[in-house]
Amino acid sequence: MTDETAPQETAPHGAAPADTGPEAGFTDADQADVGLTDAGLPDAGRAPTRLCIASRTVRPVEDLLRFVVAPDGTVVPDIHARLPGRGAWLTARRAVLAEALKRKAFSRAFKGKGRAGPELSDLVGQLLEKDALASLGIAKKAGQVVTGNAKVIEALQSGKVAVLVHASEAAPDGVGKLDALARRIGEADGREIARIGSLPGTQLDLALGRANVVHAALLAHPTSAGFLARMKRLEGWRAE
Repeated sequence: MTDETAPQETAPHGAAPADTGPEAGFTDADQADVGLTDAGLPDAGRAPTRLCIASRTVRPVEDLLRFVVAPDGTVVPDIHARLPGRGAWLTARRAVLAEALKRKAFSRAFKGKGRAGPELSDLVGQLLEKDALASLGIAKKAGQVVTGNAKVIEALQSGKVAVLVHASEAAPDGVGKLDALARRIGEADGREIARIGSLPGTQLDLALGRANVVHAALLAHPTSAGFLARMKRLEGWRAE
């Protein structure tokens, strides 16, 4: 998934980022990806798909992660699908990566050229987390984030909140009260206010540039939608 507000990715292990042209993320490198079929090519009205090298099932790109071989021969995650070279796609779940490593799926996909070990799982998690926090910072800079219990309540009552965020160590009673309010307001409006509670306060502090963040609300805006999409991918990766 890419959008205009996505933070720029740093190429790991010296890999250079690919140029991004007018093809909305479909570069020449994509055409050489493992398992690319007609279903994976740009097509108006149809979401792009790729073949998962572990499950051998064709899935939407938004459910997958792309991997490439870095200049030093190691397999690295390309979470924005922008790095050059032959790519291999994997369902974005930690357990699926473990299965791919067990079956030596990367070695087959890259014709024996890629080295991948258990540490790859931690690297993926770190990059997805960094990406999610960066997108939260972008939403803050866009003026779409409010913090503090009173301001969050006010924002919820205004009907403009799309995402409610709690620090993972937040007190259960405070979380419960805000969640209940979000449910009532969402039901009255015929929608669901998303709730995130897996990020510790220290990470929220860094992303939002202020201390002691316990509760935050993101207003309806493309930057908030970008943060939510990245958090869903991160939480999906962490799920057992």
